[in-house]
Amino acid sequence: MNQGQTSRTTEPLHIGLLVIFALTLIWSVINPKDLFTWFLEVFPALIGLAVILLTYHRFRLTNLVYVLVLVHALILVIGGHYTYAEMPFFNWLRDNFHLARNYYDRLGHFAQGFVPAIICREVLLRKSPLKRGKLFSFLVICICLAISASYELIEWGVAEATGSAADAFLGTQGDVWDTQWDMFMALCGAVISLVSLGNFHDSVLKQMR
Repeated sequence: MNQGQTSRTTEPLHIGLLVIFALTLIWSVINPKDLFTWFLEVFPALIGLAVILLTYHRFRLTNLVYVLVLVHALILVIGGHYTYAEMPFFNWLRDNFHLARNYYDRLGHFAQGFVPAIICREVLLRKSPLKRGKLFSFLVICICLAISASYELIEWGVAEATGSAADAFLGTQGDVWDTQWDMFMALCGAVISLVSLGNFHDSVLKQMR
């Protein structure tokens, strides 16, 4: 399919990804740790789903992007069920490896850089005159950092508006540098994403043409 071509067909893979997300979402809303926190954590995934559904037939993304989006959405949904500070497997890692905290929150913010980097890369390569290169990669990383910083501002706004009710959503676990760590993890995610998946993403884009 040409990069600018629309398609009215729905691929089985995409239906499968949607079913996986829907089933996980249903599981996550059943007896979550805190329903308000669940909503805050899952809301970005629901916004992302809405955008994908609205643009699906007009601007079809690569399968790589859709799979990455699902992985990121599952991280959000699972975090919403348990809260980021109390995800059981990462509690086990903390207790058995004597870690300072539950690091599921760090994973979430790493994904917040890793996944948007490929999304931004694809949209810019397909819809803008920008070409691959160091400056292009720098721009993608800057966009990812802007997304991360914006999310931190949203967390701040929610905390100011709701007070202690947002403590589980923030997931700082007593770390005064948690905001800086979150943005640093997003930065690491974006850089690692471009380095590890850049060439593969190029080959996927060529196949799409």
